[in-house]
Amino acid sequence: MEIFGDFQVYRGMTFVTEHGGVNFLKTAMQINVRQFFHDIKKVNVDGYDYIFNDFEPVSAWAAHRAGKKTIGVSHQNAFFYNIPKKDSNFVTHWFMQKFAPVDLPIGIHWHPYDNNILPPIVEHNHYKNEIIPKQYLVYFPFASPEDIVPQLLEFPDYEFYIYQPIKEPVDNKNIHLRPFSREGFQQDLHCCEGVICSAGFELPSEALHLGKKILVKPLAGQMEQSSNGLALQELGYGTVTKHFDHQTIANWLTLPPRTPLNYPNVAKAIIDWVIENKAQDVEQLHRQLWGQVKV
Repeated sequence: MEIFGDFQVYRGMTFVTEHGGVNFLKTAMQINVRQFFHDIKKVNVDGYDYIFNDFEPVSAWAAHRAGKKTIGVSHQNAFFYNIPKKDSNFVTHWFMQKFAPVDLPIGIHWHPYDNNILPPIVEHNHYKNEIIPKQYLVYFPFASPEDIVPQLLEFPDYEFYIYQPIKEPVDNKNIHLRPFSREGFQQDLHCCEGVICSAGFELPSEALHLGKKILVKPLAGQMEQSSNGLALQELGYGTVTKHFDHQTIANWLTLPPRTPLNYPNVAKAIIDWVIENKAQDVEQLHRQLWGQVKV
């Protein structure tokens, strides 16, 4: 966060997850509504021309309260448009509308479903993208090792690098548990053959960018992840499963590698668009960026 200078941190709101699913009771219990409204009043947005928001409620409502123009750039904003949706209903639609309101919602997705949707924002870094055969990256932040390691031990010919909230690395046969590390994670991502993960958006986007095959298990009870799984299936970009079992993993491991999508530098293009075009004509930005992607 240091690159942002004088940043501030607030409690915000988030889901409580356990064993691969959302615990709605604990989620409701940990929300501090009084603190949330206090934080909204505390955020000072007076000195800004635009407020950029990535579906974060405190800054969105602070900007809304101050009458500042807010530009939302996030995957969640894609749900305002005609994209594949699963497990969506009146409650989820209301939640997406009210959670972090913005004046201009710009969605991020894997396909140009609408003129207000841009390609994924992925990091363009110095790591060499290569494939070490039979090496795989595993990232299930909402599951414990007990939920995933037994299944992977059944494939001794493959090496699995699993990132978990642990203090020290642990190696057991073909299983390599690793503590969270930006450097280590990126290295393993760039040299792996494929990625096994939940159906979030950022990691599958990086995998598609680099040409890694994907196996995703959506987080139970999370509409966004269910919809991401549906989109990956419809686009033919990945394998989606509800059950992390032997047969599913075995079938997926034999699939061939993918061709990298090589997403352009979307973040820089958005900055140029704001500076040069005063955040006008999203459709032109849409055409410019998607013209560089082989969808």
